[in-house]
Amino acid sequence: METDCIPFKETNYFSSLITDYLEGAEFLNDFIHYQPHLDSIQEAISSKKFSESKREVLVNQLNGQYKASKIKLSKSPLVEANIQALKASKTYTVTTGHQLCLMTGPLYFIYKIVSTIKLAESLKQKYPDSNFVPIFWMASEDHDFDEINHFHFKEQTLSWEIASKTGVGRLDTASLNEVRKQLESLLPELNIHASKLLDKFDQAYQNGYDLANATRVLAHELFAAYGLVIIDGDDQELKKLFIPHLKRELLEELSSHKVEEQSKLLDAQYKLQVNPREINLFYLTDDYRARIIKENGVYYINDQSKSFSEEEILEELENHPERFSPNVLMRPLYQETILPNLAYIGGGGELAYWFQLRSSFEAFGEKLPLLLLRNSVLFLNRESLDTANKLAWQSKDFFLPLEKWLKEWVVRNAEADWTLEMEKEKTVALYHTLESKASLIDTSLEEHVKALKQKQLNSLDKLSEKLIRSDRKKQGVAKDKIDALKAYSFPNGKLQERYSNFFEFYLAYGDDFIKKMMENLSFPSNQFFIIRE
Repeated sequence: METDCIPFKETNYFSSLITDYLEGAEFLNDFIHYQPHLDSIQEAISSKKFSESKREVLVNQLNGQYKASKIKLSKSPLVEANIQALKASKTYTVTTGHQLCLMTGPLYFIYKIVSTIKLAESLKQKYPDSNFVPIFWMASEDHDFDEINHFHFKEQTLSWEIASKTGVGRLDTASLNEVRKQLESLLPELNIHASKLLDKFDQAYQNGYDLANATRVLAHELFAAYGLVIIDGDDQELKKLFIPHLKRELLEELSSHKVEEQSKLLDAQYKLQVNPREINLFYLTDDYRARIIKENGVYYINDQSKSFSEEEILEELENHPERFSPNVLMRPLYQETILPNLAYIGGGGELAYWFQLRSSFEAFGEKLPLLLLRNSVLFLNRESLDTANKLAWQSKDFFLPLEKWLKEWVVRNAEADWTLEMEKEKTVALYHTLESKASLIDTSLEEHVKALKQKQLNSLDKLSEKLIRSDRKKQGVAKDKIDALKAYSFPNGKLQERYSNFFEFYLAYGDDFIKKMMENLSFPSNQFFIIRE
């Protein structure tokens, strides 16, 4: 395979906040603790404090979670070694996380994990005396079911249709039989990769697991060979480690005040990603996940009949910490509390809300990890690559708006110069002469001549557009090819990685697909990757 790159900024798919961050904008230094490059890791290691007792709890709970998923770690020696290594003081984690999307959801689920594994490998080479464990954090407490209940495959949307109000990780996967039937109907017969796809679906979703354990089984199947450790924060013993911060949030509404301060500063130049609540916690049961709201000293569970006095809610916290679920602004703090973590790898939207958290972290006595933008990839199969080559597309051309794509192709392949650049140059020269002559008589006539020149140039621009449109109609076959290439590269008008599911690629390449990503991607990187088969 061949790999090409284009700077994130040149794709026009990333916010100014993210591109400025990657370019080291001085304004953003007040919103982070570490600069986004590997040299910052040494500083992060020096700052990281993580007790032996926390390591013991972390390892015990990870072993228990894998046992609940019926995963025999003895069959995954690198994963088992990484979990056990977490007991050692010189072992650190690098982490990514995501929602529990059905069958992993969009491709960037895969790219996030690949980025994290690549980072752990790079750090081990740079700091051989320490160990670095790649962690995938399952967002099992998220209750936005509509965001995770589907995936796209073969131009179809396969959806899981059930009612859900609680954390999605607790959902029973037994009702996924209809999705399996849909999937099977879309798979080609006598294809070994198709058979393996169904096996992976069955292994994860047809063995009586809840969605959290099913997701662990699937991600483990894909990445165990690379030592990925998968953690579920919906865990009573892990939540116990978080009780001191949860207590302060309930009593002081600390994150709200601090995030608000930070957000006002960030909002001066960039659009905010999220807005804080007074209390950034939910109350979580098997039936619902609902906001905790404080009014006149009483803690109410939103849209429920349940309420607590201050004394009662603190007693509930001590006895049942698993019922207190951090929202998007508290979840990063929870992660950093229970992991010896150095870096978080996320998408642009994720990093944007991390930038709102520095003052909140400091108030709780924690530091932000090193924040790194995950790999982004456009994968071109042979058919799309052949089309691109015939059209002489360069890497940057893939990111142009469709109309601009079409216009540039027509101009490139036209029998004549429909941009009329020569005619425009002659027009400018002519009116320059006229301006000089007019000024000899009356200097006020110069503005009149300039207006006539601009009017003539505008007319030439309109004529140019008409000529290009007419020529485009004559080149209808080429337009069809461009449309098809655009649809493959940007399905439904989105980046391929934000829409297509890895099943599409597994069907063609099997387990080699992830292997190819591991071989062809480097991390960290400030470049968008284009990988050609």
